Amino acid sequence: MLVRRWERQIYGLTLRMLGRDDEARDATQETFLSAYRNLSKFRGEAKFSSWIYRIALNICNTRLRGRPRNLISLDEQREATGFELAADTEDLGSNIQQQQVTRAVRRALQGLPAEMRQVIVMKEYEGLKFSEIADILGLPVSTVKTRMYTGLSELRKRLEHLREAM
Repeated sequence: MLVRRWERQIYGLTLRMLGRDDEARDATQETFLSAYRNLSKFRGEAKFSSWIYRIALNICNTRLRGRPRNLISLDEQREATGFELAADTEDLGSNIQQQQVTRAVRRALQGLPAEMRQVIVMKEYEGLKFSEIADILGLPVSTVKTRMYTGLSELRKRLEHLREAM
């Protein structure tokens, strides 16, 4: 019952944190296995959602630490997203444009440090409140807000080329 209730949210979180479907599926499965094994340790002091999100984030952070750190320039990001600054951009169908923008945002989000990315994902994609994110991460609300706004500022810089092209 818990898996059915939380699987979609946890998968969405792990996909946005890790950026790869297969890795996100593995991390989601690992989250629920860990939650099951540690259910007796859940004391009910926090909400179940905070507890399961924390487990998922810990798993994602462990996986991210194991990855080689690839620093990608903004020019390389533009090339990787397939977004070209051609003069005929207006002629592209809105669906194709939206797909390119979505890919660019995903790629830029993946380039952010994990502590910024996790706050943005939980706030903007999962719809959590700052207080809920603070509970999940065990941080003051002010720190969560700082990470959010610093992350959004960095995201804006990384996506500046999109605004220029449109």
